[in-house]
Amino acid sequence: MADWRPSCPLPALKKRADVLATIRRFFSARNVLEVETPLLCRAGITDPSLHPFTTFLHQPGGSTGDRLYLQTSPEFAMKRLLAAGCGSIYQICKAFRNEESGRYHNPEFTLLEWYRVGFNLARLIDEIDALLAEICCDDLNLELSERFSYRELFREYVGADPLVASFEELAECSKIRGLPEAGELCGGDRSLWLDLLFSHLVQPSLGRSRIAFVYDYPAFLPSLARKKPDDPLVVERVEIFLEGLELGNGFYELADAVEQAERFDRDLVVRTENGLPLPAKDERLLAALRSGLPDCAGIALGLDRLLMILMRAESIDDVLAFPTARA
Repeated sequence: MADWRPSCPLPALKKRADVLATIRRFFSARNVLEVETPLLCRAGITDPSLHPFTTFLHQPGGSTGDRLYLQTSPEFAMKRLLAAGCGSIYQICKAFRNEESGRYHNPEFTLLEWYRVGFNLARLIDEIDALLAEICCDDLNLELSERFSYRELFREYVGADPLVASFEELAECSKIRGLPEAGELCGGDRSLWLDLLFSHLVQPSLGRSRIAFVYDYPAFLPSLARKKPDDPLVVERVEIFLEGLELGNGFYELADAVEQAERFDRDLVVRTENGLPLPAKDERLLAALRSGLPDCAGIALGLDRLLMILMRAESIDDVLAFPTARA
């Protein structure tokens, strides 16, 4: 007989409800509007590291109609609302990524995403800090948060400069630090090198008993953040870590439609080189940017991982009523 029961215990369901209520109180007090956008989208995501689920509209007579994508993030639709003049907004929603399940991953997951009009990255970081402190105050005894640049952390833990180190230097550093297979895995792909070395050598030490913010990421890594005016080698991006887990990814948002289209095109080149599907660029997003995206900063925060930390859970399944394997 199939096991019909929830995967997580009742206290995890109650904690999820408490967290959602806290988030809504937090944003209501700041006059940030809660919105909803579609889960099914006509344009896919070009980011080569993301793999969306796809389906097709049913047509009369049973023929296959337009391809649709389950959203990997509500970002593009929310930016269209921002361009339409709705002001600061947030959304709690499901997102989907067609990747393997694991201790920290479920193909269907819950995101909190919000955008603050008139905020730069520093103000957004302050607000993230305030929200997480409020959510965590009853469960975790957090110390004051920490803030680091990506470059300084990479130099400290890897022993090389992520922006200028040669592949030979990165390979040597990886061997010294117990990752001799990195050279064969990463080859001449700098983005892959940085992802592997950061995730294995830097990330496990981040956010121990405190929230860690890592900012100023290399510009060549995929993102929708704008370049820093005084340092075009990096973008105004922040990632949030707690207990060695990445919880969120935020940007001082790119508003230039021309540069956004160029980034889409570069993503599609990488997808072509790697034999990946080629989704259509989101022309509605580009049209919204041409119309005028207000100056803003935004963040996507993974609520399931945050609940894992609050509940001291060993697996994401322990905070989901019905993970994909038991849906």
